[in-house]
Amino acid sequence: MHPLQKTAHLPKTHKAIVYPWPGSTPLKTAITTIPTPRPSPGEVLVRLTHSGVCSSDLGILTNSVGFPPTPENQVGGHEGVGHVVAFGDNTADTPLAGNLKIGDRVGIKWVSAICGCCMPCLSGRDALCEKVKVSGYVTPGTFQEYVIAPATYVTPIPEGLESEIAAPMLCGGLTVYSALRKSGAQAGDFVVIPGAGGGLGHLAVQIAARGMGLRVIGIDAGPKEEFVKSLGAEVFFDITKYSQDAEGLVKLAEDVKAATPRGAGAASVIVCVGSTAVYAQAIHFLGFGGSLVCVGLTKDLTVPIGGAFPNLMIAQELRILGSAVGNRKEAIEVLEMAARGVVKTHVTVEPMSKLTEVFEKLSKGQLHGRVVIDLCKE
Repeated sequence: MHPLQKTAHLPKTHKAIVYPWPGSTPLKTAITTIPTPRPSPGEVLVRLTHSGVCSSDLGILTNSVGFPPTPENQVGGHEGVGHVVAFGDNTADTPLAGNLKIGDRVGIKWVSAICGCCMPCLSGRDALCEKVKVSGYVTPGTFQEYVIAPATYVTPIPEGLESEIAAPMLCGGLTVYSALRKSGAQAGDFVVIPGAGGGLGHLAVQIAARGMGLRVIGIDAGPKEEFVKSLGAEVFFDITKYSQDAEGLVKLAEDVKAATPRGAGAASVIVCVGSTAVYAQAIHFLGFGGSLVCVGLTKDLTVPIGGAFPNLMIAQELRILGSAVGNRKEAIEVLEMAARGVVKTHVTVEPMSKLTEVFEKLSKGQLHGRVVIDLCKE
């Protein structure tokens, strides 16, 4: 038995960031001390060092993602990176542990556990598992120093990839990579990415342009133009220069299509922001046979996608599809892409005490790239 696996060497308590009153205003998180769990058979205990901050974390804190209310004092977070420090009984050196060893660096994702037996699991659609566990909502998340996870569901972190860079790839990178794969766009095609300078968008631009050979049109606020183009976008449109009425929508759609060969329109639009207005715009950017991939969760659960008229969908053979994160294989692939330098998360690292402030900025759209919490700094 490795010395780190002995429970005597594990702390009895550790620090965690909890959501005291989800759904309340103003936003509130709190650093507290909680008991350090011990892994059961089939599980590992991971000492976390970093956790990315995602807009879905904000949605869980504010009860705005369409789930039942978040439990009070839940530990949030779902983009965690750390080292395996203990196995559950009868787990190490068995098939339950896979290839894991004490000291291995691993990641915890949005989906923290699946049954592995239902039809969605068998078809590689992990997020649709009939018994899915969501990190930071159903199970305690990654805004803490120690977390329990199924040994077969943690993701290995490639050697040489910094933990603060790897963390956002476990949800943000994985989500947009899977969405781009589902889009049907082929190398050389144009794709449009609204929210191109945001946490999801800036990863989508890089993966599309540098990793998949796609030609990217980015849409965001003007100050992000240089940033978005540096990531690989060929064309950028400043959304603030267009009115938010029907005339502005028509003008933006005309300009986007004019940027594509023969003005035919894009092969796909990957919507990375949770705005019903953006979804309504996106359908008009598409060329024939194009796909609109829904990634950003909207706050208003009752508003459909505007402009998706059946006659238009039929005449242009358009597709609308949803993409809910990705599976284990895609997680490994996108992390390997990051390890090769194809995509790099643009991160700001903050201590645990700054999480509430980060959420406030995120809610106002004031963040460039991603924020990662250093769980070794309070």
